[in-house]
Amino acid sequence: MSSKILAAYAALCISRSAALNFTIANGQIFTPGFAILDAPQPGTPLGGDTIEVALDVSANGKLNLPPYGDDSPSQIHNITIFLYSYETGRNFTITNGTETGNNASLGDIMLSEPGSTVKHVKWHWPDCLAGDGQPTSQDSDRGVYNISIRQNFRLNGDDHYTIFDVPISVTNKIDSSSDRPSCDALNNPLLSPEEINATAANNVGILFAPGDATQVEQSGTGSTGGIGGGKPEATPEDGLGSGTAMLSWSAAAGWIATLSLTVAFFL
Repeated sequence: MSSKILAAYAALCISRSAALNFTIANGQIFTPGFAILDAPQPGTPLGGDTIEVALDVSANGKLNLPPYGDDSPSQIHNITIFLYSYETGRNFTITNGTETGNNASLGDIMLSEPGSTVKHVKWHWPDCLAGDGQPTSQDSDRGVYNISIRQNFRLNGDDHYTIFDVPISVTNKIDSSSDRPSCDALNNPLLSPEEINATAANNVGILFAPGDATQVEQSGTGSTGGIGGGKPEATPEDGLGSGTAMLSWSAAAGWIATLSLTVAFFL
């Protein structure tokens, strides 16, 4: 690669880059909560008909599936997911627990796929994200987004609400269709980082990664969902659009690594 190309690439990286920390083991991304993200991987360009988010909601078998007993000291109250971008000013509801017409936003993901510890959240892209490639105008809604996973849960008697964001880019092809939900109908006011204050919300820290000694106290009638046996496999391809770019981690880093990742997105 020529020095001119390298210099241009470096300039682009410097102009639009963000340093992000993720705790990853065997392709799973651990969060401040029971949910473990199987897909998509950070920095993935997405497209296709839907965006798909694969979440293990049992912390790899440490938490039973609902229904939980009222007195259970550990349980997931709900998980909501949004797709937001400070670049476009959009904040779309993927799921807030209430299903809307034509699945424009999805219902309670904890009740989907009964018996499965991995929930595959499949959401149809809204109309303003249709297109192919990078955004071509200042008013385009395509480009850089965060999948924001909000967990409301109880761990050993203490309630928590945490926020976990994963960057992706909406740059792969999304076909236009009259069946796509309206962006304006799904859009919410976009709060500033100071108003969200994710750092304070996430003071519980990353949980259940290999080596974490956290024990889960629970009681009641929750389903094991086959815990102890095999669970449905979620691969990195789950939820990824066509023509995806996968990130690879060095085997020398060991089975688990806290990754300091620089993801570059270009407009």
